[in-house]
Amino acid sequence: MNSIANYTRYLTPTSLKRQPSAIRKLMPLLKQPGMVSLGGGLPNPAMFPFVNRMEFEVTLPNVNDIHPSSKAADGMISFDAAKTTKLVLDGKELEEALQYSPTPGLPSLLSQLRDIQLKEHNLDGVIGNNKAIYDLSVTVGSQDALTKAFEMLLQDCDEVLLENPTYSGALSFLQPYGVKMTPINTDGRGLDPVHLHSLLVSSDTKRRRVLYVIPTAQNPSGVTLDNERRRAIYELACEHDLILLEDDPYWFLHPDRANLVSFLELDAMNCKSDVQSAVTNDADSGNAGKGGRVLRFDSFSKIFSAGMRIGYVTAPIPLLERINLHIQGTNLHNCGVSQAMVSQLLQAWDGWNGLDSHVKKVASFYGRRRDWIVEAAEKYLLPAGSAPLASWTVPTAGMFLWLQLHNIPDTKSLIEEKAAAANVLFVPGQAFDPLDRPSSYVRAAFSTASRDEMNVAMQRLADLIKE
Repeated sequence: MNSIANYTRYLTPTSLKRQPSAIRKLMPLLKQPGMVSLGGGLPNPAMFPFVNRMEFEVTLPNVNDIHPSSKAADGMISFDAAKTTKLVLDGKELEEALQYSPTPGLPSLLSQLRDIQLKEHNLDGVIGNNKAIYDLSVTVGSQDALTKAFEMLLQDCDEVLLENPTYSGALSFLQPYGVKMTPINTDGRGLDPVHLHSLLVSSDTKRRRVLYVIPTAQNPSGVTLDNERRRAIYELACEHDLILLEDDPYWFLHPDRANLVSFLELDAMNCKSDVQSAVTNDADSGNAGKGGRVLRFDSFSKIFSAGMRIGYVTAPIPLLERINLHIQGTNLHNCGVSQAMVSQLLQAWDGWNGLDSHVKKVASFYGRRRDWIVEAAEKYLLPAGSAPLASWTVPTAGMFLWLQLHNIPDTKSLIEEKAAAANVLFVPGQAFDPLDRPSSYVRAAFSTASRDEMNVAMQRLADLIKE
């Protein structure tokens, strides 16, 4: 396998110091036949007030279930009662869900997620077997894993290269953390690999460097990287020996995801190759060109439930072990009830097959809402007979329209003060700039507003721009 063998050089001193919890490492032994445990400190389930069973009703997946009526202003989907089913947690499954559980996640859910990742990202031969390069863990949403990965790989004065604009939640963690944030230019096709290359060759840093990318339906721009750019970016990560963090919570919202190649898939292909994908002049790095450098962050928040807080990270096993040690020292593991509900759901849906049908429906739903907000923007921000008030790239997927307001170099006060006073909410572009600079952009989310509300919002924005 053409994969990195030793990850020590990529890890921070804090991460290297993490040791297994003496109590947590007992968890796998509890299932051993004949084991008598006086060591774990598990609460006695006889004292839990939840007894017998938990029942919940779910829809059955069918891509034809979506019925967006032309008369429905909110675009909501209606489901026939015959196309739902009741799922039950009881007996051992309920007891397992209510009790402390293994740090990586409930075994049943982990098995289902491995199968999903294998099918979504062509991980045959590199996950779920005794020669596996990758494994995964369930986390409290994907951001929980992302921030733990940042902590594992970066400390003061280390460098993270990231898109401009990028996810404000990542910036909220990184800004007070003391790392150097280097913005990479983006355009209508996403992160510009030419600019990334120029940044890498012009830097002589010997500190740790990480590349953070949101490749699909990017937040906030809505742009999806095409496969040509994905391959070019991955090659640069290999050539310059970067760990690549693939934050992809909107992957399942893309209607053409089957034809997209993820960074994880490219990395797996590299690992299975006998030839290094790139070479480098960096004499300090014997790992350049090798695979095993991608950590991928997925989320069910956009397709199942945001409040259940189910995300998962797929990563090379040595790096995943470091994240698991961090989890052991903080939140122990994700919510067992949420995990059990998702596992039951996937079982009822025949695993990946049902998931695939469901997310196609979700992608269609958000695609229709995207059309509505673009229609509203064209109506009010491109007034007939007048100069355009804004410009944008129509997103192929996701939840956001990224608007550049004309003749307004700094949208912060306009949005945070005047727009709020006019009863319309957007997010100013400065919130997504790694260096917190003034921006002419505004993010508009079209996930929950009705069609009528989108028109009202764009009309109010247009009025504010004209003032």
